[in-house]
Amino acid sequence: MTRYLPVVRLFRSREPGADRVAFIELFFDLVFVFAVTQLSHHLIEHVTFRGALETLVMLVAVWWVWIYTTWVTNWMNPEKGPVRWMLIALMLAGLVLSTAIPYAFDDRGLQFALAYLVMQIGRTIFVVISYRRIGEPEAALNLTRITIWFVYSAPFWIAGALIGGDLQLVLWSIALAVELSAPAVRYWVPGIKASPIESWQVAGGHMSERAGLFMILALGESIIVTGTLFSRSEITTSTVLALLAAFVGTILFWLLYFSHGAEHGNRFISASEQTGRIARLTYTYLHMVLVGGVVLLAVGDDLVLAHPDDPLDAATNAIVVAAAALYLLGNLLFKRSIGRPWLRSHLLGMAALTALWALAPLVPGMTPLALTWIVNGIVALVVVIDEYVWPTDEEAEREAQEAADSVEI
Repeated sequence: MTRYLPVVRLFRSREPGADRVAFIELFFDLVFVFAVTQLSHHLIEHVTFRGALETLVMLVAVWWVWIYTTWVTNWMNPEKGPVRWMLIALMLAGLVLSTAIPYAFDDRGLQFALAYLVMQIGRTIFVVISYRRIGEPEAALNLTRITIWFVYSAPFWIAGALIGGDLQLVLWSIALAVELSAPAVRYWVPGIKASPIESWQVAGGHMSERAGLFMILALGESIIVTGTLFSRSEITTSTVLALLAAFVGTILFWLLYFSHGAEHGNRFISASEQTGRIARLTYTYLHMVLVGGVVLLAVGDDLVLAHPDDPLDAATNAIVVAAAALYLLGNLLFKRSIGRPWLRSHLLGMAALTALWALAPLVPGMTPLALTWIVNGIVALVVVIDEYVWPTDEEAEREAQEAADSVEI
């Protein structure tokens, strides 16, 4: 056992307090600030249905890299040298991936695909080797299954990058469909079957905190995009009001997630004995919807700030309304998955936004600036309702414990 001791130390202790987020994890996230900014700019420059699909594919890929790395740092200690250097290597590959985003569907598709595969496969092999060296064959087998699924998807990534055109979008979508289905079927592989769900236990506090930090990262990116454009714009009453609307929208998004949902989620997963199931549904799948809403928020704010007083066009109407509606949907599903009921405030908010999207083009003189303030008003109403109907901290603690004890995901 002595010869395994240095490798054993690469893994986190499960003692209380050992699941804190390390500084290197926050440093690692810097690459993803750039990646999310690149995604927003890609959609701003391609405000079409095709552009939206391209952005969606790349957003899911970026999130998939980040969340898999979060699972790994939940198990491994990022403050140990080999793990730290693994994260730094991933940062470099992530920078290569991020710089390819603006031209990933042009002449840099292969750069994006190779960087993505190097990150996903390389990181997973590192963990497989680490588990094997400490004599944990079942854990190593779990990560081997993941590696095989990434190898399954690799030909679609490479072929799409080489072929280009419409087929690239199809092939990359197939690659992501393969990868997104893998956790749902517990990485079933012929001959070695599926991973037992019990083997996917995580430190719940770390997982929920990392997800919250990514949400802050994405919301911060929205401020960066808007602030950058405002600094280059002529200062008028309309641009100042558009900047204020963007700021208010970001604060409302923050309140929807952090005022009650994030902390309740932390209590819920920490109290549960099924942390693997919760981490898979709540923090691996559902948070993609939330991040998509934040990316659309940044794009909508940019479009409004660029042309606040122009007649409302279909693209701006769709993006500004969809950002809030998608974010409300993400929060609804997130809060439901952590033991809350189906929140009527969120459902009514989405219904109101749908009606606004349909009626706004029919209103004479409707401008992007007016639309974004109306959207903010609807979201603000949802936030206010949640503030008044949400249970006290003591009640929330009790409900989280009861729900975590009985949850079936």
